[in-house]
Amino acid sequence: MDKDARNIIISPLLTEKALKLKAETNSYTFLVHPHANKIEIGKAIEELFKVRPLEVRTFNLMGKPKRLGRWTGRKARRKKAIVKLKKGDTIAVFEGM
Repeated sequence: MDKDARNIIISPLLTEKALKLKAETNSYTFLVHPHANKIEIGKAIEELFKVRPLEVRTFNLMGKPKRLGRWTGRKARRKKAIVKLKKGDTIAVFEGM
C-alpha cells in the first residue's frame, strides 16, 4: 500500500448516523484503505485537513452476500474510521450538512 494520505482516506461517510455523531461528539466518519492502521489514518487526517485528531477508532465491515441468478458472491469488504476532534476543530467537507 502506498502511504500517501490520499490513498489512505478513500472518502468521507455522510450518513444520518455519521452526521448525528458529528453533532453530538465532534467525530467524523471516513471510509479508509483496508490495510491502513490508526496511526496512518491520524497522520493522513492531519495532512489533508490540517486538524489534529484526539482519537481514531476503526472497524471492518464484511461484504454482504449477493446473488446474480444462480451465482453467489460477496460485495467488497470495507473499513471505517471514526475520528474524534477537539471542540472547535472542524473538517470543511462535512460543513453545511
